[in-house]
Amino acid sequence: MKKYTTIFKAVLIAVLIAFVFKTYLFASYIVDGESMEPTLYDGNLLMVNKIAYDIRDIDRTDVIVFHANPEEDYVKRVIGLPGDEISFENDILYINGEAVAEPYLDQLRPNDGEVFTEDFTLEEVTGETVVPEGELFVMGDNRRDSLDSRSFGFVSIEQIVGEVDMRYWPFSQVAVQF
Repeated sequence: MKKYTTIFKAVLIAVLIAFVFKTYLFASYIVDGESMEPTLYDGNLLMVNKIAYDIRDIDRTDVIVFHANPEEDYVKRVIGLPGDEISFENDILYINGEAVAEPYLDQLRPNDGEVFTEDFTLEEVTGETVVPEGELFVMGDNRRDSLDSRSFGFVSIEQIVGEVDMRYWPFSQVAVQF
């Protein structure tokens, strides 16, 4: 009988730990759509760190999950932080007038002679000259086929679920850094 009590206690502790991790520390998400391809593919399973931004600040290029509306969460890459002036010209990202490399896009850019990211200024797509305080400008890596801040505007920092820490499915695509 003591053996079963020990097993029951171990299972109960494991369930409690899993509940705490799932509820407060991490969340699992399924990528729905092509906007982050080929960094993330439709159907990939992601581990999202829900406390990352309680510990540190949001950085440009972080891949985040946020509440797009009450029914949907989106996964996108942070391009602009509060106070940033953003523009694209000739497929080059400019933040505060300085060209910024996007090495995570190098493998993604098709060699078809077409522009990967259409020219725009922040003011043209949002009506603002800089990213407002408490807001972010986000974009999908699949710039030609992404519903992102160019379409729906800024994302409030309050909408963020967390930072994508890991892709864990399919096993052949397991990755920790994006």
